[in-house]
Amino acid sequence: MNGTDEKDEWIGLLRDGLERLEQGFASLPEYASSAVAKSPQASAVMAQVASRLTDNYPYFHPLYAGQMLKPPHPVAQAAYALAMTINPNNHARDGGRASSAMEMEAVAEIARMFGWGEAGGFLGHLTSGGTFANLEALWVSSQLAPGKLVVASEQAHYTHRRITAVLGIPFEAVRCDDRGRMDVNALEDALRRGNVGTVVATLGTTALGAVDPLAEILALRERYGFRVHVDAAYGGYFRLIRSDLGESAASAFESMERVDSIVVDPHKHGLQPYGCGCVLFRDAGVGRFYKHDSPYTYFTSTELHLGEISLECSRAGAAAVALWATQKLLPLVGPGEPEGGFARGLAAGRRAALELDCRLREDPRFSPLPCGPELDIVVWRVSGASNQAQQIFEACEACGLHLALVQLPGRFFEANESERVQCLRSVLMKPEHEEWLPEIWRRLSVAAER
Repeated sequence: MNGTDEKDEWIGLLRDGLERLEQGFASLPEYASSAVAKSPQASAVMAQVASRLTDNYPYFHPLYAGQMLKPPHPVAQAAYALAMTINPNNHARDGGRASSAMEMEAVAEIARMFGWGEAGGFLGHLTSGGTFANLEALWVSSQLAPGKLVVASEQAHYTHRRITAVLGIPFEAVRCDDRGRMDVNALEDALRRGNVGTVVATLGTTALGAVDPLAEILALRERYGFRVHVDAAYGGYFRLIRSDLGESAASAFESMERVDSIVVDPHKHGLQPYGCGCVLFRDAGVGRFYKHDSPYTYFTSTELHLGEISLECSRAGAAAVALWATQKLLPLVGPGEPEGGFARGLAAGRRAALELDCRLREDPRFSPLPCGPELDIVVWRVSGASNQAQQIFEACEACGLHLALVQLPGRFFEANESERVQCLRSVLMKPEHEEWLPEIWRRLSVAAER
């Protein structure tokens, strides 16, 4: 896994935090804890846990370049573990006073990244993940436009079709162009029918990393009147390096401050453990839809608590603590800023994707997407028999390189409209991928030769 020095640093961070935390509660009388102290039995159980966990792909390593998986930042890991010694519940201030305040501060930083919140007025909170964050956004949309259609591109995440079914909202998929982005002409055809209440624009599809043309969608809103929800669960943080992207993607990220709601997943590019999504609403007035009465306990604060602006009840306060700590260490600013280390990590993954795409184009064994990667996801087909992508995928795994497979419409490769093409896919979301790209390419070439 990580080097010995890094593991020692992480343990040291946690130890220092535990000592400071104990000092903060030193006035309490001692008590006998019923928790199991370190013992031969507990050590044996932990040995079993560690052994079982080795039955995983090496998600933490640069040679894992398949799915959207990367390790949390060491500070996030230490802060999460430290908070878990208290186990706060951010459903209400009573259950997590400090962590609730930290959540509000961290979410405000994310809102500022998207151009909101300088003068207040937005509403937002963390969730257990992007799926629930999207559910909340579409639920609010259904309250504002009851009975109206929700539309998303055919390359949008499947969760939107599932969520709308759960909420009882009509849904329709809109055709994509040959770059995997929502086709604006097809969208306008749907809008002319007059029954669309919400358009979901995806900034970073999970298959291709495609970025829907948000500026053009917003222009249509001026004529047809609908809510615009941005699902940036994967791609949201690329707003920090939008000047490094292509013209269309840069324009989309620049336009985010004009939308009605945004979802982003800090547990993807935000360097957080799983269980950390975020939903934001530009209009704080939507909080009226969350109003409820609790029959017990939550009466120690006169301020609005997080449980009053969330559909979820119990939520891990530790997730907020980890996010707050990470953003204190790595502020959400551009790569040119003095403290722009967070953005520089995104830029490194982007450069790795462009380098891989370039190498693929120079190799006759492979055919990447004609349009190239918009973010840090690279997709390519294999020349020859239709099953060769599967064979190379397996050969890569045998030589320690972990990629992914994806099925795409043939038109993305200028092939038959009805054809489904099995492709290889690589998500280069770790900063270390840039340095490891030559080794990744070497192993891919060896697998292709086999």
